[in-house]
Amino acid sequence: MAALRTLELPPLLTSVVNGHRRLRGPYTVGGAILRALVPDALERSPELVATHDIEIRSAAADLRPLVPARRETIEAGLPEDERILVPAPRRTLRVANGIAEFVRDCLPGPRALVVDNLHEADATDRELLRVLSRRVSDLTLVVGSPEPPWGAARPVDAPAREMPDEDAGDYVALDGTGDDPAAYEAYRALSAGERARLHDARAAELGPEYDLGALPYHREHGSDRAAALRSLWAAVDHCVAEGFLEAVADLGLRGLRLAEPGSDLWWRFTQRTATALAGLGRRDRALELYERARRVSVDPAVHAASAYGTAMLDARNPVPAERDLPRARGWINEAIAISTLLPDRRQRAFKLGFDQNGRALIELREGRVARALDLVQSAIDLAERDLPPQAHPVHRMVLFANRAQLLARTGRPADALRDLDRAIAIDPAFPDHYLDRGNLLFELGRADEALADYETAIQVSPPLPEAYYNRAELRLAEGDLAQAREDLDHVIELDPEYVNAYVNRAGVLEMLGEHDAARGDVETGLGLDPGNAHLLGVLGQLETAAGRFAEARAAFDAALSADPALGSAWANRAILRFETDDAAGAVDDLTRALDLGEDAALYYNRATALAVLGRDLDAEQDLRRAHELAPDDAEISQALERHDKAG
Repeated sequence: MAALRTLELPPLLTSVVNGHRRLRGPYTVGGAILRALVPDALERSPELVATHDIEIRSAAADLRPLVPARRETIEAGLPEDERILVPAPRRTLRVANGIAEFVRDCLPGPRALVVDNLHEADATDRELLRVLSRRVSDLTLVVGSPEPPWGAARPVDAPAREMPDEDAGDYVALDGTGDDPAAYEAYRALSAGERARLHDARAAELGPEYDLGALPYHREHGSDRAAALRSLWAAVDHCVAEGFLEAVADLGLRGLRLAEPGSDLWWRFTQRTATALAGLGRRDRALELYERARRVSVDPAVHAASAYGTAMLDARNPVPAERDLPRARGWINEAIAISTLLPDRRQRAFKLGFDQNGRALIELREGRVARALDLVQSAIDLAERDLPPQAHPVHRMVLFANRAQLLARTGRPADALRDLDRAIAIDPAFPDHYLDRGNLLFELGRADEALADYETAIQVSPPLPEAYYNRAELRLAEGDLAQAREDLDHVIELDPEYVNAYVNRAGVLEMLGEHDAARGDVETGLGLDPGNAHLLGVLGQLETAAGRFAEARAAFDAALSADPALGSAWANRAILRFETDDAAGAVDDLTRALDLGEDAALYYNRATALAVLGRDLDAEQDLRRAHELAPDDAEISQALERHDKAG
């Protein structure tokens, strides 16, 4: 505290926050912020609290009695075996942005937040503090940590607190977060029984706000193994539902150390932990858990689920080159073979349908769309025939949404829309399917309906970068550059690593003549994804506009090397070649672009290049085709009239 008094800070938002994850688990810091702000906000602006109900209830479960759920998915009311969705790792970024907007809008003025033990904070708090430092200008962050939290950033590093010497009891009373070596040594010097007694006593004192942190810690080190397992499982189950995957991995592995190998609870820990590890990209560790389950258990359901999980480690690998789809097919076939033999009709219908849906993903990745559709259809048929009408609604929702995607790919958009309508009807608070339906409506030219779906997705979710990005694409298509840019600005504010937003914003800025800003977006985007073909294509346009033709050619060449199917790069390289007196090369590039998709402007440009080469008949054919595609385009009509008069 003496160090703090030397700093010139605004008034403290709350007392110094110990950010150690062992206290309250995920959002130990976030919860402290919300507990400081929500009660007053309920008095002054209850509508603001209601707007951020999901984020508040997620980060501070102890505030749920004060903040009713205004938007809640159906999973919250389902039994454990029907809650099959695991939120993506990026969900916590949505929550963090929502909290940041809540803090920004209800701070009474400049405030400081002092956080100690940041190096021991959960991933959710580290992410939240990064977002707060970027988005809330009235909040000064002071962090105590031996590790640099953000590198060069606005927050001020304060020295970590020094604890006075404490005895072993005080070490336990601080929930094992103290940093005094003498206290820890005194604690270690106690007998195992005395340590367990201290932990039991501390666990009995704790309220529900410690259910994700201190309570499972003390139960683990106490005398009641069954109580420890109950506490750990409750924490895992909660964190899975909220998408706190780092915490799931930590708590789950701790649960596995206590659970009886082969028991039902041991398997549930195994499955949840492996799923979280896979979501975090730690696929080798997830595979180890599935292999151990196969070695320990003789339960057919465990073997089927382990085979499914192993298959998905390959099929869902975000790096296509690292996928082994034949190996994934072998594992999913094993899962299907076992599930087919399960004796209980309802269990078989669910698990076999689940496995068939997994195999459909593999078929899709291998290019067999019709086969994938057949598999999803068979899973739907199983659910409709053998499951009770109200059972497993989320499973049905997923199947309808997956069938919709496959129907759209096979040229049946009306059927796809009906399936998306079914999925949304099952859970109107699930945002992703509004995005899918909006995208399909947009492709069908139903822009107003697509816009409504994007905006519904925004309303039912914490801040969702994808929804703003999709709305920006729609506005771009309608020629509304100003609003498209506003949406793209917001996407990047929400997620500075959203590469496609830099691609599109750079294009918008280039069209608006803001070449320096466009170049900045290209450079930032290429820093995130150095081989991005779209960004390289925009760079080529910028270099062309600047008259740096050699650099432009290099950028276009790199773009086409990365993605030979990028029609815009062929078209824009054609412009470069035409401007540098290579009309024949321009014709070649425009021909490649037209092979990828007809467009009136491409035919018009190729006609221009063909005319320079003296190929008047070919130029006339291109102009007539351009006129057929865009009969109201005055420039094309005038060019065709001039050609006819000249002929």
